[in-house]
Amino acid sequence: MKTRIRRDAIRNWAGSFTRKRSAVLTLLLGVSTLGYAQAPAVSTKAVRQDAIQSYLQPLANNHTIAGAVTLVASRNKTIYLNAVGFRDLATMAPMTTDAMFWIASVSKPMTATALMMLVDEGKVGLNDPVEKFLPEFKGQLVNQTHPVPANHPITVREILSHTSGLPFHSAAQPGALDLLSLKDSVRSFAAEPLLFQPGTDYLYSNEGLDTAARIIEVVSGIPYERFMQERLFDPLGMKDTTFWPSAEQIRRLAKTYKLEPLTKDLTEVPIDQLTYPLDDRQRRYPMPAGGLFSTAYDVSKFCQMILNDGSLNGKKYISHDAIHQMTSRQNTGLGKTEYGYGWSISNSGFSHNGAFRNTININPTTGRILVFMVQQNGPWGTSQGDAIVPKLEQISDDMVGIHTTVSDSHRPSK
Repeated sequence: MKTRIRRDAIRNWAGSFTRKRSAVLTLLLGVSTLGYAQAPAVSTKAVRQDAIQSYLQPLANNHTIAGAVTLVASRNKTIYLNAVGFRDLATMAPMTTDAMFWIASVSKPMTATALMMLVDEGKVGLNDPVEKFLPEFKGQLVNQTHPVPANHPITVREILSHTSGLPFHSAAQPGALDLLSLKDSVRSFAAEPLLFQPGTDYLYSNEGLDTAARIIEVVSGIPYERFMQERLFDPLGMKDTTFWPSAEQIRRLAKTYKLEPLTKDLTEVPIDQLTYPLDDRQRRYPMPAGGLFSTAYDVSKFCQMILNDGSLNGKKYISHDAIHQMTSRQNTGLGKTEYGYGWSISNSGFSHNGAFRNTININPTTGRILVFMVQQNGPWGTSQGDAIVPKLEQISDDMVGIHTTVSDSHRPSK
């Protein structure tokens, strides 16, 4: 049921909260801004960290966003971590730095990384046909004026770069995308024709990354979600990253909002691509292309590993060559896009967005990681919303190399 929010009450509370918070910031900038148990020594330059707070707080006050968590990191440090606005507008529960979010397609780089681990081990080749591992893909057709044979079997390279011709999702997934097992959903992909000849066009596709995850299961001999847990999440210390948030994690989950076209205000909505209850392991299955829940801090650990050429805290996860291929253009500009393997590519680096406007963004030149967590369904609907990520990129690039006071051993507060 949709919840309509009274904007005036929120604004009054937010104004009072912001004034009190600013007073505290004046005395204890590190504690209030970063949410850590002990504040590190902060130089006068550290006051510039408030550029993010100063930018985002008015956007929360005017309901461009309900609330958000922003994290900026370098290769080995968390430089900035802060929450603005509300996790739940109806109850006026403030956003906290340990809030959980459905990260949606930010899951894709993680799934692609897992498959590239098997490429590193020589168990999968990027030019291998998918049918080598999944025989159900043999004899696939292409949906033109009438079905015709594919000019070649789709390859691992093509499913990772959205150039295989696989649709976004299959007819067997008309609503929620987590009601079929990975094995069954991928079989439904193979049963339907491709939308274009493999390698001739680009179409953003959940099916491609889900198929990659099924290959992980077949080659490794263990369920995809177990592979992710044992090979990535556990060793990276991503304790809050899961397909099935626990009851305690659900209490920290940020509510989802959508801009109401008529009122130009935010309305609470459910996560329409998933099935409730979210902790139901009997009915809900992992969705590799977009099913993960996480926190800003957890996601930053994955990003630091990628930025550090596949290593973190002395452990090597993936090779230099795999990182280079993942973060280089692999779709040859098809569809007027730049995409690698699980990453969107730009002149400044690589990134990925989620359906609900959250994003991870890495600039390898400056050594900057930006994690922006928000839960907004649909377009921003305003120029202020559209400008958020580019503005945060600019601010966060300025931070890197200036702030070196926050130890990565600290964890966000609850």
